[in-house]
Amino acid sequence: MTLALIPNETTKTDPSCRQKPARRPSELLSRDGAHDVFVPIPEDFELDFGGTLTQKQVVGRLHGKANAPLVVVAGGISADRYVHRTETKGLGWWSGAVGVRAPIDLTRYRVLAFDFAPEFGTNVTEPKQPLTITTQDQARLLALLLDHLGVEKVAAFIGCSYGGMIALAFGELFPDWANQLVVVSAAHRPHPLATAWRGIQRRILELGVETGRVDQAIGLARELAMTTYRTPDEFGQRFDSEAPSHAGQAYPVCDYLKSRGRAYRDRTTPSRWLTLSDSIDRHRVEPEAITAPVTLIGFNSDRLCPIEDMEELANRLPNLFRFVKADSIYGHDAFLKEDKFVGEILTSVLKDVDQ
Repeated sequence: MTLALIPNETTKTDPSCRQKPARRPSELLSRDGAHDVFVPIPEDFELDFGGTLTQKQVVGRLHGKANAPLVVVAGGISADRYVHRTETKGLGWWSGAVGVRAPIDLTRYRVLAFDFAPEFGTNVTEPKQPLTITTQDQARLLALLLDHLGVEKVAAFIGCSYGGMIALAFGELFPDWANQLVVVSAAHRPHPLATAWRGIQRRILELGVETGRVDQAIGLARELAMTTYRTPDEFGQRFDSEAPSHAGQAYPVCDYLKSRGRAYRDRTTPSRWLTLSDSIDRHRVEPEAITAPVTLIGFNSDRLCPIEDMEELANRLPNLFRFVKADSIYGHDAFLKEDKFVGEILTSVLKDVDQ
């Protein structure tokens, strides 16, 4: 593991930013227990590339200690507002990092997670065509939640993968709203090879829609995605090369991928996946515009977000606080698997947050 520490500098202020009146904290922040927050999307909310959302509201979920410093947490495109264990949803998508006495400690912090646009659910009107949504659009939807809650300062915005891209976009658009950003396995732009892999997934999904085989397309696209999230080393350790008895039968690694594909069919729709996949490849921010202190966490084996791209981001950030690089057999999924390592960094980053 390589650890680089850069002294914290005074955060610069963009002179073009208009001073807003102080926000009044919502009573929702003082309500105990986890609960959802529903905020109407204004009719004049226009997406960066034009058009509007079909959904009428953005939905977030508050977890943790009432009236405590607020930490925003966002994950990959499969993540949602259920970041922590709940009675109805079981384990949240990042229960290894968020919980009571966990690195993002729910006895110390108020945690806000939110659902990315476009919304997904049984009662949702599915757009006929994928929407063109940027990470800046997602950041502005988060801003609606924060405004509604009356949050004057975000103690930390911790974003992983797509959520890390949104954190960077948030820092670019709202330089004074977050005291610090923690960006895991994300950079200021996508790598072209990663775009190529996602492009193949999108064409599989489009073919499934055209032929009426949506479930099979989602499963197959997810199988391909899994091979990009993980590493050759992990697959080499987990699966032997013994061949089945007859041609056409599945190899052990194929059975694993098929199971991952089947499990994902209820997690998304083709239109939503196409939208969010495109959003990743459309992602661009100017690192020089992000003045909040930034901690970067990257993994040398990550093929979707190569460590070289994060190094370029680190070199261009005006207020890099820390850049931690580590080895892992889990590649892009390391932030979900390396609980101890990531937890130690998060604990260190959050230890000076005022209570």
